[in-house]
Amino acid sequence: MKETSADGQTAVQDKSMQYVIPRVTPDFRMRRMRATAPLRAMVRETHLRVEQLIYPFFIVEGSGIRKPISSMPGIYQQSIDEMLKEAQEAVALGLKSVLLFGIPNQKDSQATQAWHSQGIVQQAIRALKSNFPDLVVVADTCLCEYMDHGHCGIVHQGQVLNDPSLEILARAAVAQAEAGADIIAPSDMMDGRIAAIRAALDANGYENIPIMAYSAKFASALYGPFREAAESAPQFGDRTSYQMDSANAREAMREIEQDIAEGADMVMVKPALPYLDLISEARYMTKLPIAAYNVSGEYSMVKAAAANGWIDERRVVLECLTGIVRAGADLIITYHAKDVAQWLK
Repeated sequence: MKETSADGQTAVQDKSMQYVIPRVTPDFRMRRMRATAPLRAMVRETHLRVEQLIYPFFIVEGSGIRKPISSMPGIYQQSIDEMLKEAQEAVALGLKSVLLFGIPNQKDSQATQAWHSQGIVQQAIRALKSNFPDLVVVADTCLCEYMDHGHCGIVHQGQVLNDPSLEILARAAVAQAEAGADIIAPSDMMDGRIAAIRAALDANGYENIPIMAYSAKFASALYGPFREAAESAPQFGDRTSYQMDSANAREAMREIEQDIAEGADMVMVKPALPYLDLISEARYMTKLPIAAYNVSGEYSMVKAAAANGWIDERRVVLECLTGIVRAGADLIITYHAKDVAQWLK
């Protein structure tokens, strides 16, 4: 609406001044329980606990080695002596469990160092259990770090072979259990590997060692920094013939069901944040403990954004990990574990 003033100028009248705005009194005042920090804490539905966190280590041969991983600020490749120092820090912060990845000096086509009694991870397990007997040591059971081609199984004529790989995985699991590992965590995604590992553990007197299966492990673009850390990038092709297509939810549930049927004691979804829906679906499907892997790419994106001052690192990390628990995870493997343990204190 336009009006002309006495001096001939045209003015615009705001039409909203003509609106009728009824006064509404809310029937429910949800903000009452958000008014103060103590009230919010009192009614908080999901709690992140330090006992839920599993802290990964990347172990190399030698001594006095603590090599920064450029794409993962705060994370290192470490020799066993340096690993023990950081394990002491982790224990002092209240962390209860660690996950071990090994990087041997020598790799071959049979992943020999994965199952050799003096393989780097087996040495690290013995050192940890000797110094920290109550620390839960989870051994990642895979072959990619130990293979000269970087794939998670035996390769023949450019193909990753499933069934011949199972024997090597089973050998590695038994060697890890013999060294003192508390949990075996197969991450290879070969069909039948839970059954093969369970049978091998039981046959060698390790029937009480649980298996944490990387059940729904996707061929994700978020593993890039890990491949620098573990020196495990494939020398040809990729891992899409054995890791899952990120679009497939029903297949993920089939993988979880199959691993449970084969004897898994815990199941996992990896990565975590883009797959919260599948963590939730798995929670409704099984009463087994569920782990989620907050992977290297998720970690590195947060670190990069925080370094640029774009986010509040502490708030973002706690929000992300709480979201993973809220979705249904009981355990979280995360490189943020030491920081979070400090914050939760």
